[in-house]
Amino acid sequence: MAETEIEQTEVVIVGAGPSGAIMAHTLAKAGIKVTCLEQGDWISPADYAANFDMWELVARGHWATEANSRANPADYPLELSETDLPPSMYSAVGGSTIHFGALWPRLTVSDFRVKTIDNIADDWPITYHDLVPYFDEVDNFIGVSGLEGDPAYPDGLAPPQPAHPLGKAGMRTAQALNQLGWHWWPGANAIPTQKNGELAACVRYGTCVQGCPQGAKASFDLAYWPAAIAAGAKLITGARVSEITTDENGLANGVNYFFKGQKKHLKSNYVVMCANGIGTPRLLLLSKSDKHPNGLANSSGLVGKNLMLHPNCCALGYYEDDLETWRGPLGAVISSMEFYETKEENGFVRGAKLHASTAPGLILNGIDPHRLLPFDELWGEAFHGVVKDATSAILWAANIEDLPEESNCVTLDDTLVDGDGIPCPKVNYRFSENTLKIREFTLQKMVDAHKMAGAKKVIPVLEMPGEPGHLLGTTRMGNDPNASVVDSMGRAHDVPNLLIADGSIFVTSGSANPTSTICALALRIGRNLVDVIQNQKT
Repeated sequence: MAETEIEQTEVVIVGAGPSGAIMAHTLAKAGIKVTCLEQGDWISPADYAANFDMWELVARGHWATEANSRANPADYPLELSETDLPPSMYSAVGGSTIHFGALWPRLTVSDFRVKTIDNIADDWPITYHDLVPYFDEVDNFIGVSGLEGDPAYPDGLAPPQPAHPLGKAGMRTAQALNQLGWHWWPGANAIPTQKNGELAACVRYGTCVQGCPQGAKASFDLAYWPAAIAAGAKLITGARVSEITTDENGLANGVNYFFKGQKKHLKSNYVVMCANGIGTPRLLLLSKSDKHPNGLANSSGLVGKNLMLHPNCCALGYYEDDLETWRGPLGAVISSMEFYETKEENGFVRGAKLHASTAPGLILNGIDPHRLLPFDELWGEAFHGVVKDATSAILWAANIEDLPEESNCVTLDDTLVDGDGIPCPKVNYRFSENTLKIREFTLQKMVDAHKMAGAKKVIPVLEMPGEPGHLLGTTRMGNDPNASVVDSMGRAHDVPNLLIADGSIFVTSGSANPTSTICALALRIGRNLVDVIQNQKT
């Protein structure tokens, strides 16, 4: 197949998810020529499952969260025979924010200092306070909703838009947590309560994960890409990158990619990886050369190592009275950081973040696989009970903190390839003993919260395959080139004109949903790259 050379760009970005969108916007606004390559396509909001009467069934095919189940043309398959938790991702403009619930907490102060505080894992080379101005700027840009003053964070965290109503479910849950003496706070959500730029005001459909028909959820195809393109960024969809190319000095000089069956080469001065914690190490491992025999930027041997996935668990509680479960948002009505930090008496290190939400949908709340109701209990008069349950449920869910382990990793499979013949990732991921202890403890705490709130029935769900799509840690940042892949500004130690700006650079995972922190990191890395490029031109 002949290789086609196309015009040079100053910066090429691989991946059009949240970090890629912010990076493109930041560079383009500074007048830098930037091109982003995305293997997926634009998603029309009119096609979201939530637009259809049978949206819960529609959501299980083309919109499934696991790539192997979904098998869309833009996806690449994953070899998962050695993993306890199938990872979730989505190939499209906006990336996995097409599917996310838009929960918007930040990592906490302690997450950046785990080694110092708990004598485990490693400290980040940056602190929470280093990211605060970038957190704030992204929050303001997309119109994050929430309430100022959460005691789990330092003073100054003030979401720009009012919090969503607690509603009946939130009030019931908050009262129960008050009785238990646990921390709780209205949830921060990347769903504006008032119109914000391209984003409409939330009207509480409650179908956030299946797509917002109103166009209110800050999926990054809506939240950032229109502004990035207006600023001059170029976005090429349907472009599957196969290799980062390097020159005789081992520096990055562009990428090879497939577009409509044709192999192309895009020359660039800088390459920025924003392809998530599985896609990014995959491409680095694919990009071997004489100067980089073990894969690009991999002199430390850590590319692909320390994968962290945030195993989720949840507890679904059913109540006697109507809690208007159908009202959104589905992200977090309230969040609790009560069990976020290490407490010696619990018997494990670190912890979990809990969040309560409404839980709309008959399939989720009524005809749920975890309920296992017999066939004759789902039809006729029995169906009325199912419908009643579906409007009187509260969902407690938790992110369980993963600690980095080199054995949890992404490698290249020997035989599995994607539609363009490119080797696919093999994911090795096993729950640690510490992870399992946190999960068991947390599940019981969510059951306790339901019981205190007066639930008539509680269904604990220990494992949630396909959740939550948090792909972290596989190209970690650090000051020591022997113990990390990139520095504190996302620059590869081995290849200074190769940058990584996605969740793969996390040192530890925390248990907060990571997208807010990913975005703050991308903005910080992007601003620094702008300074570097502009200084070179003066």
